[in-house]
Amino acid sequence: MLSWKQFSEARPDLARVGGGLIYEHGLGLAFRATVRRDGEPRVHPICPLLTEQGLYAFIVPGPKLTDLRRNSRYALHCETFPPPRHDDAVYLTGRVTERADPSLRAALTAQLLAERQMQDTWPGFEDQTVIEFGIERCLVTLTQERDGLPAGHTVWHS
Repeated sequence: MLSWKQFSEARPDLARVGGGLIYEHGLGLAFRATVRRDGEPRVHPICPLLTEQGLYAFIVPGPKLTDLRRNSRYALHCETFPPPRHDDAVYLTGRVTERADPSLRAALTAQLLAERQMQDTWPGFEDQTVIEFGIERCLVTLTQERDGLPAGHTVWHS
């Protein structure tokens, strides 16, 4: 399993296109899938934060975090909208790791506030947990050639 930085070094083309899809609207937007206790899938909207070092998110207490603490596997999906490129997508899978480093949290908080053009966090934000997405597999789907990747499906796994 690789960090975003390691993935970017291994497949800069997929990281460039995938990161562009995640940040298509100026802030990270995606859906994250986890597995509930009973084995059923669960999907949550999420705002990932992409840095040169890693792919992170702040996760609120509750099902979003409980699922990951019980089973660290995830799938992250982001698709373009609106047409004409509405079928371009990136899909990442792997495992998450909780990150408790105060300096990382401070840097990610500053990035989150800047991306959302906000001055301060909101009540309950301090209770959110920072996670890092480790990457085991990436699928990029394109409707036409983009940034050196061909139209169709490009799959990579560690």
